[in-house]
Amino acid sequence: MVVKALASKKGQDITALDLREVSIIADFFVIATGSSSLNIRALVDAVDEAAGNAGIRDTRIEGANAADWVLLDIGDVVVHIFDAEHRDFYQLERLWTHAPRVTIPPEWLT
Repeated sequence: MVVKALASKKGQDITALDLREVSIIADFFVIATGSSSLNIRALVDAVDEAAGNAGIRDTRIEGANAADWVLLDIGDVVVHIFDAEHRDFYQLERLWTHAPRVTIPPEWLT
């Protein structure tokens, strides 16, 4: 649901990490890049709407005003949406190298 929502609003370089065996923070991180602050806001809205449609009502959103790194906590999944500069700086995938990457079916990205 999260990946499809991000892809629907042109999220770039969407990556999912499986944290179930390495952390109690969440089951999955989904990371994406937005092309602009307007695009990042659209990505946040798409994920929040998809979560609501799935019956998840308590989504917590941090950083939406700055729109350079927005975190959405939707329970078992934490979504990180970055602009390119912040994604390159923080490199979450490198920090979580021990978390396996989830293979995202190509049809989810269209």
